[in-house]
Amino acid sequence: MATHSQTATAASPEEHRIVSLPSALSEHPAACQQRRTLLGILLAGASGMVGAALSAPLVRFAAYPLHESAEEAAWSDVGKLEEFESLSAPVARTIHVDRLDGWQRSQVENGVYVVPGETGRLRVLSSVCPHLGCSLRWTAGAKHFVCPCHGGTFNDEGVHIAGPPRRAMDELESKIENDVLKVRFQRFRQMIAEKEPIG
Repeated sequence: MATHSQTATAASPEEHRIVSLPSALSEHPAACQQRRTLLGILLAGASGMVGAALSAPLVRFAAYPLHESAEEAAWSDVGKLEEFESLSAPVARTIHVDRLDGWQRSQVENGVYVVPGETGRLRVLSSVCPHLGCSLRWTAGAKHFVCPCHGGTFNDEGVHIAGPPRRAMDELESKIENDVLKVRFQRFRQMIAEKEPIG
């Protein structure tokens, strides 16, 4: 009888495994969830890297016109250097400026004045009045530039003399290349005392 009682109360190894099985099952879903989370993070990172690699050429393609527009402020020919050798007063010239607007190229005309500078150096002034953008005219008899809109007046070097403009005429960047005077046309903000480019 004593032996039978011991057999009834003692847990066999098989029974121990059956008892501990539910706790093992309860831990398994959490471990799987952690693996799924880690795998999801890895896949998301890899997808992001692939997406960035694929989108880079598209972004470059879309931004190409803006990039070109910023870099292609082309030089325009003003005239051969020999045309200005005996220059003693400002002379008007019309230049052709290439513009890039998005994907569309166009050519516009702008007026400039070539002015004799010190030691024979040529200067190129914009014909755009720094007051409100009217076209300045050179008056040879009076030896000054005048704005027909609001009476702004500048001397033969482009220095402001009278009228509403708050600064001198805008000098443009110029250079001599292969005996040709070239200029980089640019517009500047109006109605302010400082020379501030706007594009």
